[in-house]
Amino acid sequence: MKRIKKALSSWGRIIFVVFILLLTFSFAMFQGGFVSWFIFYMALPFVLYSLLLNFYSLKNIEMKREIHTTQIRKGQKFSATVHFNRTSSFPLLYTVLTEKTNSIALRKRNPEDNRTLFMPGFKKSHTWHYEIGDMPRGEHVLEGIELEIADFFGWTKKTKLFPLRQTILVYPNTVDIPYRALESSYDQGAMAAPHTLVKDTTMATGIRDYQPGDRVSWIHWKSFARTQTLRTKEFEDRQSEDLFLLDDRKPSDKFEMQVELTASLLQSIVRGNSSVAYLSIGNTADSFPVIHSESHLQHIMYHLTKVLSDLDRPVEEAAGRELQQIRATTLIYITTKLTVEMVEAIRRNVKNLNICMCLVLTNKGEKLAKADEAAIQFAGSKGFIVKLVTPENFTSVFTEVSRK
Repeated sequence: MKRIKKALSSWGRIIFVVFILLLTFSFAMFQGGFVSWFIFYMALPFVLYSLLLNFYSLKNIEMKREIHTTQIRKGQKFSATVHFNRTSSFPLLYTVLTEKTNSIALRKRNPEDNRTLFMPGFKKSHTWHYEIGDMPRGEHVLEGIELEIADFFGWTKKTKLFPLRQTILVYPNTVDIPYRALESSYDQGAMAAPHTLVKDTTMATGIRDYQPGDRVSWIHWKSFARTQTLRTKEFEDRQSEDLFLLDDRKPSDKFEMQVELTASLLQSIVRGNSSVAYLSIGNTADSFPVIHSESHLQHIMYHLTKVLSDLDRPVEEAAGRELQQIRATTLIYITTKLTVEMVEAIRRNVKNLNICMCLVLTNKGEKLAKADEAAIQFAGSKGFIVKLVTPENFTSVFTEVSRK
């Protein structure tokens, strides 16, 4: 159907141009005189160019895109260069290149950011460099470059989409947060400690490739003697804090702040040589049981890059079964709105929980509603640690903790 419409439109334009030619010629023949023939000869070049443009093939045009920033942070600038090349030197006038994308966030931007108009004339090549500032977080797919050419008056127009599918990842911003364990227990004992992971070097469980920073005493010398490759002993890790991070994806104007805080916390914990489990509750429950390495962290960052605020029901209802699977002594719950029902759901379903810290996102100077204050007071009365977090105090999440 689209091909039929396109063919009818093309032939309709040709008929229109021919009609103009015949009209001006007939007017000159019947009217006579200098003025009528002058009008005919003035229209003739434009009409002939329109007819030739109709039969100009776009197959001899080649388009390439070069992306300079494939992985960037939210708010940073994206830049790319498009190379337009053709084999024919047929003169082209109004030529428009448009970057086509399926990203709703990018389509809402100023159309001039991803469109350019130029007149190549007899030139066979053209380079278009463009930038898009303040990129929104997400996975943005560039479908291709759309080419549109037209004659002097728009009588003839031709378009073609050059499929150049590429993906841009815009990661959430992160803040360096000094990590401090909320609880530390080792061999059933409890004590305050700034770290959460203890290696029992009396019990080797395997060997792995050597990594910079490994102790010399951990090197497996027998393996090195056989293979001439450095290998390191792996030991049993005893966790001083079973840490679990939970967040919900409630629609909110603070959702981007929530994503950035979650990403920052996970990065802080992993780079603090600790491990954590993570659960994100939305229309789907996205669970990550073990996060303790940079590769795990990159996997999480990819999830946080694409995640949307898609929770369309009460969080305690969506998280009911998932909460029952949590086997942690310390829980950090990140939300934009704390509710009494969610506090009760955590107390009812999470077993062996010693500490629960609720981080509630808010704007600086924002006054809480009565329902929010009641939920915070209720959580505090049940022994939960509740902290109001603004972008200005992300770095003090693990310090200055107070029970409400």
